[in-house]
Amino acid sequence: MKSTVFIGGGRITTALIAGLRLAGYNKPIVVHDRNPQKLRALKKHFGIIAEPDFNRAVTQADLLIIAVRPDAVRDLLRETQIAQDSKKSSLIAISVAAGIPLKQLRGQLSPPVRWVRAMPSPVSSSGNGLTALAFARGLAQSQRNQVRDLFANVGAVIEIPEAQFDTFTVTYSSTHGYHALAALAGSAIKLGLDRKSAFLAAAHALADGINYWRAGNIPLDRLLDEAATPGGVAATTMSAMDKAGHRRAVEKGLRAGLQRTRANAK
Repeated sequence: MKSTVFIGGGRITTALIAGLRLAGYNKPIVVHDRNPQKLRALKKHFGIIAEPDFNRAVTQADLLIIAVRPDAVRDLLRETQIAQDSKKSSLIAISVAAGIPLKQLRGQLSPPVRWVRAMPSPVSSSGNGLTALAFARGLAQSQRNQVRDLFANVGAVIEIPEAQFDTFTVTYSSTHGYHALAALAGSAIKLGLDRKSAFLAAAHALADGINYWRAGNIPLDRLLDEAATPGGVAATTMSAMDKAGHRRAVEKGLRAGLQRTRANAK
């Protein structure tokens, strides 16, 4: 049986494998990494097959997931070409490297390799992840379904045009929620609320409010109007935040992240 092979044993690989195991995924999982400690840890916690030999890892792959830093992708693909030269059957390669376009990936490693870009969330470890996919030309519908099914084990899956991929990357990150939680709770603590109560209140404001919006069919503008009565506490708070540049700061942050993501392709 062919395996799902991860090249790179870092954080996103760990999160995906944790989510797959949580979902009962029983297909063989092979991981290659140059760091033997990472391989030992993944084998201990998730029962993966640790493969220190790069070529052997690639030749076992049905799905090959490139999970290394963007600046390491080019050199990695040169190694992959060496391994792939001896392989007759087609291979689905999935890159989770931010900012590396399909055109560049195809230029480095061409058919019989078929490329997919994926952007999975670290929250995938809990089964509540979100993964965006962009497919290169040439993948059969059955191959597309195979990739979707893999990531559906760890959360929701959406397909978006590659032209929108980098903007999605800088928007969907769970760090936005953590950052907002830290800022909101931290401000409440400075104003005198104890730490436990501050984080309870801030988590409710962010998580429970958003879950209420996601669960229903109420437009966001309507929820804002209902929650922020004109002249009331919530309305005054939101108005002051906007005047202080809250929305401009968020946009500025996304633009900076977008520039950094696009720099990976150079």
